[in-house]
Amino acid sequence: MRIKEPTSRSAAMERARHRFDHWRRTRPPGRSRIPARLWAAAVAAAREQGVHATSRLLRLDYAALRRRVFPTDESRSVTPPASPPTLIELRPATGLASSCVIEIESPCGGRVRVPVPPVTVSDLVALAHGVWRSGSASR
Repeated sequence: MRIKEPTSRSAAMERARHRFDHWRRTRPPGRSRIPARLWAAAVAAAREQGVHATSRLLRLDYAALRRRVFPTDESRSVTPPASPPTLIELRPATGLASSCVIEIESPCGGRVRVPVPPVTVSDLVALAHGVWRSGSASR
């Protein structure tokens, strides 16, 4: 069964098609990412004409376009912190404390080992919270 192309395309859809065609002709050789301005044009056209029709006309991955048109709550909640902490203070321990080594590993395999002088558990919790909250361990 053959799928019929929509008979009426909007002006936004035609402009997006021309922009994508021009980008494909003039981009550097090899695989390169689609620029954000082109994705924005594709999303605008998809909201007007539908994801399927837009992905076919612009020769885009349907799933990638759909994710941009209908973002999930999870993708909206992932925002970088406004200002990550630049210094996390560890005060000398009073009472029960012991020295330790903190090892942080990034998803790509990088490791950092930090010897820590005697500190309390609450100081270590504050340190870990600051590191994970700022995203420093993933860089």
